[in-house]
Amino acid sequence: MSKKKKILIVDDSAFMRRVVSDIINSDERCEVIGVAKNGQEGLELAKQLMPDVITLDVQMPIMTGLEMLKQLNAQNPIPVIMLSTLMKEGGKETIEALELGAYDFVKKPDNIFKVNSIDIKDELISKVIEAAQSGKKNLPQFKPSIHKIINSTNLSPLQGSPTTSKVKNLVALGTSTGGPRALQFVIPYLPKNINAGIVIVQHMPPGFTRSLSERLNQLSEISVKEAEDKDIVENGKAYIAPGDRQLEVIEDKSGNLVIHITDGPPQGGHKPAVNVMMNSVAKISNRKLIGVIMTGMGSDGMEGMQEVKNKQGMHIIAQNEETCVVYGMPKSVVEKGISNEVVPLEQIAESILKQSGVL
Repeated sequence: MSKKKKILIVDDSAFMRRVVSDIINSDERCEVIGVAKNGQEGLELAKQLMPDVITLDVQMPIMTGLEMLKQLNAQNPIPVIMLSTLMKEGGKETIEALELGAYDFVKKPDNIFKVNSIDIKDELISKVIEAAQSGKKNLPQFKPSIHKIINSTNLSPLQGSPTTSKVKNLVALGTSTGGPRALQFVIPYLPKNINAGIVIVQHMPPGFTRSLSERLNQLSEISVKEAEDKDIVENGKAYIAPGDRQLEVIEDKSGNLVIHITDGPPQGGHKPAVNVMMNSVAKISNRKLIGVIMTGMGSDGMEGMQEVKNKQGMHIIAQNEETCVVYGMPKSVVEKGISNEVVPLEQIAESILKQSGVL
């Protein structure tokens, strides 16, 4: 029998510490080896106990989860699962935690007495196990900067995006675990006069995709928003599928690409699902289609990308293993033999620009 995964719990609520401990200890693969009520105690125990994974509350007195995460990554990197809420600044802080290198997060229910529900139990245990198995990778420390890519392509940020909404190039991007951080290495490097529209599926629950969109919009030259039903895809704009909804791209009678948001069923356990987006893109004709598949667990996107490639000849860019938090989704595409390029995270933006005719 393999050794149990050692888990440290950091939360200012005694109730949450007890409930999360009971959930984790209920799985024979895991063992809670310590609890702390704030980030300062958490850092000390992490150094002493050397856990395989830490579950970390976002908002705590003395030292917050974000402050602890920053110091942990500098001193003693350990995979971290954030326990997050959407109350007040919870969504924004969760996105920041993922940017700082947290492996993933579990959303606390609005009613804390529902934290013991089967769905939350299963999600927490599966993510703890995934994080423990992933270990802590030396991910790139590439700093996003719009100026570098603009200067390197001799483009002026004052030019703006082309006026027509009838885009000739469509970028369809899918990602999951590690995606919020990875997207910062791609989207801010696309100049606003890029001759392409961008649609994105990031596996996330409701609410957090809005925070992610707002954060990327602040960092980027292009406009980034949470997609809404009937949005017309325009050059120089990115649209992120809302959590717990499916996103499709449809060509209307006028030749515009229009986003269709549905409450359709999960596909492969995902809602939004990359495959749903890609299968809709397979019906679009007379466009240059660029597919990007990035860090994430499982194989969502592979079947849809194969469908687009077979019907429309999509150019597929896959993130390489070394820069992925989890090499699952890109791996499935590479092993299927449908990727055109396998590149490090920091080269994905350049590959997109080459395919969209900028470089």
